[in-house]
Amino acid sequence: MSTSDANLIQGHEYDGIQEYDNPTPGWWHIIWLTTILGSFVYFFMSLWSPMFIHQTDRLAAAQTAEIELRFADIGELTNDEATLVGLMNDPDWMTYGAAVFKGNCSSCHGSNAEGGVGTNMRDEHFKNVSSLTDIADVIRDGANAGAMPAWGRRLHPNEVIVLSAYVATLRGTPGGVKQAEGVEIAPWPTASELGLASGG
Repeated sequence: MSTSDANLIQGHEYDGIQEYDNPTPGWWHIIWLTTILGSFVYFFMSLWSPMFIHQTDRLAAAQTAEIELRFADIGELTNDEATLVGLMNDPDWMTYGAAVFKGNCSSCHGSNAEGGVGTNMRDEHFKNVSSLTDIADVIRDGANAGAMPAWGRRLHPNEVIVLSAYVATLRGTPGGVKQAEGVEIAPWPTASELGLASGG
């Protein structure tokens, strides 16, 4: 063993094995410190730099693209009884409506629309709705002095229509928990009454 090697022995021995001091090279330390400093730069850029594309922005852009793709074939939906009843009888659109409901409405109305902070949507009573088309108006514009928030600026106009059709399908279904509020109104029009083909 050379003198220089002997100087690197740490003086610790375990089962005949001596501990040897082999420090990491200087360039490794430079890289390590650079990554630490870079993490601070990255953090502050993610908060304030206009050049930084945040994950929430990417998500919003992806959601917008998905919505535009999904609605590309149907154009702009209108808030009328024929459109709503047609959607109510379309399983694919009601599956989408259920997803929109769970993502935006379940925190107040319950995951199954059974009622919570918001009203129970499974009974026959309504507070701000007297006709089928009123549902979309309430979703879009809000109600009860802001207790029901306006979703018109957060949801695509077509999503408001599909969501209102989904909410309409919940009427009279079992599972409501919160006590009924408002007044009982006339039944929704049916597809046959509106001259629509069976099944939407």
